[in-house]
Amino acid sequence: MKLRTLATALMPALLLVAAGCGSDSGEQAKNAQGLDKVTLTLNWYPYGEHAPFYFGKKQGIFAKHGIDLTIQAGQGSQKTVQATAAGQTDFGWADTPALLSAVSQGMNVKSVGVFLQTTPSSVQFFSDKNISSPADLKGKTIASTAGDALSKTFPAFLKANGMSPTDVTLQNTDPAGKMAAVMSGKTDALLGFATDQGPTMQEKAGKPVSYLKFAEHGLTFYSNGLLASGDTINGKKDLVKRMVAASSEAWSVAQGNPSGAVEAMRGASQQLPSTKVLTDQFNATLQLLHTDATKGQAPGVNDESDWNKTIGVFADAGVITKAESPATYWDASFAPKG
Repeated sequence: MKLRTLATALMPALLLVAAGCGSDSGEQAKNAQGLDKVTLTLNWYPYGEHAPFYFGKKQGIFAKHGIDLTIQAGQGSQKTVQATAAGQTDFGWADTPALLSAVSQGMNVKSVGVFLQTTPSSVQFFSDKNISSPADLKGKTIASTAGDALSKTFPAFLKANGMSPTDVTLQNTDPAGKMAAVMSGKTDALLGFATDQGPTMQEKAGKPVSYLKFAEHGLTFYSNGLLASGDTINGKKDLVKRMVAASSEAWSVAQGNPSGAVEAMRGASQQLPSTKVLTDQFNATLQLLHTDATKGQAPGVNDESDWNKTIGVFADAGVITKAESPATYWDASFAPKG
């Protein structure tokens, strides 16, 4: 009985180890056409930000690079990073703060290119709340999810604007419930991506949504990008290079055809927003692709100074205990060309 109990207790750990083992063999499963079968796990259920991946698949861009891409919904950046580190998905699409935190905890995972280089992090609220500056948040109740990067960074946003955490009340809410909290009036606002919840709330409630964007109020940092486990990076370099190149090309093509990119998402999920919301989300996302240091370069090309700024923000915010060099979190060798 004791042995059975011990085996049961160890089973999740053994499964995790087993899941992490297949990615350093250098072998990749192939489909009938000889393309490498590759999984990409998103940060959340599909929304407008993800349109380039669906468009790239529909246009044959990934196939051109030898990849048969399967796109999977995620349940938050933290879980996507964990699944990627464990080898349960070939690649992840996740927020850089979650990656930094995971690496600081010893997870074997790295970025192979951040695509959203200005954060969409924001405080979101209905425009009739008459909130026009961070100071107007004093005394307000804001829906947030305890432990996520947004809630951990929010104090730094307040500090940058001469405020303290005691000036507002954060109401702990699961990620899917934040919009409902605002729409029902239980909270005055929520912490989220301006490229995600806002357009949906606006459509559902039939009234305008406004934002206090972190990047416009003294706090900017890297957001979502591609990541892979250390085993995949070391054992499948050619695959990683092709995946980064295909993703960059897909983003470039989608940027030139937003309506086609949004249309490619049709049927991606039962929870998929309307075409109008997807379009608003994607158009907002396209404003985040570059910093001053990367203007004119291919999507996914990063600058070391931008990485240092991001690392500094999250070291100051306590998300990571020590600021390491960018190479600790990011492998620059796969940067796309063109």
